[in-house]
Amino acid sequence: MNADTSDEIRLAAPADVPAVRAVTDAAYRHYIARIGVVPAPMRADHAADVAAGRVYVTGAPDVIGVLVLVPHEDHLFLESVAVHPDAAGRGVGRRLLAFVDAHARSLGLPEIRLYTNALMWENQKIYPRYGYELVERRVDGVYDRFHYRKRLTR
Repeated sequence: MNADTSDEIRLAAPADVPAVRAVTDAAYRHYIARIGVVPAPMRADHAADVAAGRVYVTGAPDVIGVLVLVPHEDHLFLESVAVHPDAAGRGVGRRLLAFVDAHARSLGLPEIRLYTNALMWENQKIYPRYGYELVERRVDGVYDRFHYRKRLTR
Protein backbone atom coordinates (compact mmCIF):
# COMPACT_ATOMS: atom_id res chain seq x y z
CA MET A 1 0.00 0.00 0.00
CA ASN A 2 1.36 3.40 -0.98
CA ALA A 3 1.63 6.25 1.47
CA ASP A 4 -1.42 8.47 1.84
CA THR A 5 -0.82 11.80 0.17
CA SER A 6 -4.28 13.26 0.67
CA ASP A 7 -6.39 14.19 3.70
CA GLU A 8 -9.39 14.86 1.47
CA ILE A 9 -12.59 12.95 2.19
CA ARG A 10 -14.64 12.65 -0.98
CA LEU A 11 -17.71 10.93 -2.34
CA ALA A 12 -16.70 7.54 -3.73
CA ALA A 13 -16.92 6.93 -7.47
CA PRO A 14 -17.71 3.62 -9.21
CA ALA A 15 -13.98 3.13 -9.84
CA ASP A 16 -13.47 3.11 -6.04
CA VAL A 17 -15.66 0.04 -5.43
CA PRO A 18 -12.75 -2.48 -5.40
CA ALA A 19 -10.83 -0.28 -2.95
CA VAL A 20 -13.93 0.18 -0.76
CA ARG A 21 -14.33 -3.60 -0.63
CA ALA A 22 -10.62 -4.16 0.07
CA VAL A 23 -10.42 -1.59 2.90
CA THR A 24 -13.66 -2.81 4.47
CA ASP A 25 -12.56 -6.44 4.32
CA ALA A 26 -9.10 -5.63 5.75
CA ALA A 27 -10.60 -3.57 8.58
CA TYR A 28 -13.24 -6.12 9.61
CA ARG A 29 -11.75 -9.52 8.68
CA HIS A 30 -10.09 -10.09 12.06
CA TYR A 31 -13.49 -9.92 13.78
CA ILE A 32 -14.85 -13.03 12.02
CA ALA A 33 -13.22 -15.46 14.45
CA ARG A 34 -14.15 -13.36 17.48
CA ILE A 35 -17.84 -12.83 16.71
CA GLY A 36 -18.43 -16.09 14.86
CA VAL A 37 -20.07 -14.50 11.80
CA VAL A 38 -19.00 -12.28 8.93
CA PRO A 39 -19.42 -8.64 10.03
CA ALA A 40 -22.28 -6.87 8.27
CA PRO A 41 -20.03 -4.28 6.52
CA MET A 42 -18.21 -7.13 4.73
CA ARG A 43 -21.55 -8.37 3.38
CA ALA A 44 -22.64 -4.98 2.05
CA ASP A 45 -23.34 -4.35 -1.62
CA HIS A 46 -20.53 -1.82 -2.04
CA ALA A 47 -21.37 -1.06 -5.67
CA ALA A 48 -24.98 -0.25 -4.77
CA ASP A 49 -23.90 1.89 -1.82
CA VAL A 50 -21.46 3.84 -4.01
CA ALA A 51 -24.10 4.27 -6.73
CA ALA A 52 -26.54 5.58 -4.10
CA GLY A 53 -24.04 8.23 -2.97
CA ARG A 54 -23.64 6.78 0.53
CA VAL A 55 -19.90 6.04 0.48
CA TYR A 56 -17.06 8.46 1.23
CA VAL A 57 -13.36 7.65 0.95
CA THR A 58 -10.04 9.13 1.91
CA GLY A 59 -6.51 8.46 0.78
CA ALA A 60 -4.54 9.01 -2.40
CA PRO A 61 -3.24 7.36 -4.36
CA ASP A 62 -4.68 4.42 -2.38
CA VAL A 63 -7.94 4.53 -0.44
CA ILE A 64 -7.21 3.96 3.26
CA GLY A 65 -10.51 4.97 4.87
CA VAL A 66 -14.17 4.39 4.09
CA LEU A 67 -17.45 5.73 5.47
CA VAL A 68 -20.95 4.55 4.63
CA LEU A 69 -23.51 7.19 5.62
CA VAL A 70 -27.28 6.91 5.30
CA PRO A 71 -29.32 10.07 5.90
CA HIS A 72 -32.73 9.67 7.53
CA GLU A 73 -35.34 12.31 8.30
CA ASP A 74 -34.16 12.83 11.89
CA HIS A 75 -30.59 11.48 11.98
CA LEU A 76 -27.55 10.41 9.98
CA PHE A 77 -26.85 6.70 10.27
CA LEU A 78 -23.16 5.80 10.29
CA GLU A 79 -23.47 2.36 8.76
CA SER A 80 -19.75 1.66 8.57
CA VAL A 81 -16.39 3.23 9.23
CA ALA A 82 -13.31 1.35 8.10
CA VAL A 83 -9.62 2.21 8.18
CA HIS A 84 -7.09 -0.04 6.51
CA PRO A 85 -4.91 -1.64 9.22
CA ASP A 86 -1.78 -0.36 7.43
CA ALA A 87 -3.00 3.19 8.18
CA ALA A 88 -3.75 2.59 11.87
CA GLY A 89 -2.51 5.24 14.28
CA ARG A 90 -2.35 8.02 11.68
CA GLY A 91 -5.53 9.84 12.68
CA VAL A 92 -7.61 8.57 9.76
CA GLY A 93 -10.46 7.35 11.97
CA ARG A 94 -10.52 10.65 13.87
CA ARG A 95 -10.74 12.59 10.59
CA LEU A 96 -13.51 10.32 9.31
CA LEU A 97 -15.56 10.76 12.49
CA ALA A 98 -15.11 14.55 12.34
CA PHE A 99 -16.36 14.42 8.74
CA VAL A 100 -19.47 12.51 9.87
CA ASP A 101 -20.26 15.29 12.36
CA ALA A 102 -19.77 17.99 9.73
CA HIS A 103 -21.80 16.08 7.14
CA ALA A 104 -24.73 15.60 9.53
CA ARG A 105 -24.67 19.31 10.35
CA SER A 106 -24.55 20.22 6.64
CA LEU A 107 -27.71 18.14 6.15
CA GLY A 108 -29.38 19.88 9.08
CA LEU A 109 -29.60 16.63 11.05
CA PRO A 110 -29.47 16.86 14.84
CA GLU A 111 -28.12 13.39 15.59
CA ILE A 112 -25.83 10.61 14.38
CA ARG A 113 -26.62 6.98 15.11
CA LEU A 114 -24.53 3.86 14.75
CA TYR A 115 -24.17 0.37 16.13
CA THR A 116 -21.29 -1.95 16.77
CA ASN A 117 -21.10 -5.62 17.58
CA ALA A 118 -21.06 -6.40 21.30
CA LEU A 119 -17.79 -8.31 20.82
CA MET A 120 -16.04 -5.42 19.07
CA TRP A 121 -14.99 -4.04 22.43
CA GLU A 122 -12.43 -1.67 20.93
CA ASN A 123 -15.29 0.35 19.44
CA GLN A 124 -17.06 0.51 22.80
CA LYS A 125 -14.05 2.44 24.09
CA ILE A 126 -13.66 4.65 21.01
CA TYR A 127 -17.18 5.94 20.37
CA PRO A 128 -17.80 7.47 23.82
CA ARG A 129 -14.54 9.43 23.45
CA TYR A 130 -16.11 11.09 20.39
CA GLY A 131 -19.34 12.02 22.12
CA TYR A 132 -21.47 8.95 21.41
CA GLU A 133 -23.71 7.62 24.15
CA LEU A 134 -24.90 4.05 24.49
CA VAL A 135 -28.65 3.85 23.88
CA GLU A 136 -29.37 0.12 23.97
CA ARG A 137 -28.12 -3.38 23.35
CA ARG A 138 -30.22 -5.33 20.86
CA VAL A 139 -29.93 -8.60 19.00
CA ASP A 140 -30.60 -8.17 15.27
CA GLY A 141 -30.65 -11.65 13.69
CA VAL A 142 -27.17 -13.13 14.21
CA TYR A 143 -25.74 -9.80 15.39
CA ASP A 144 -25.59 -8.75 19.05
CA ARG A 145 -25.22 -4.96 18.82
CA PHE A 146 -24.69 -1.92 20.96
CA HIS A 147 -26.58 1.07 19.54
CA TYR A 148 -25.11 4.55 20.02
CA ARG A 149 -26.16 8.09 19.26
CA LYS A 150 -24.50 11.47 19.24
CA ARG A 151 -26.61 14.59 19.57
CA LEU A 152 -25.12 17.51 17.71
CA THR A 153 -25.06 21.07 18.87
CA ARG A 154 -25.61 23.74 16.29
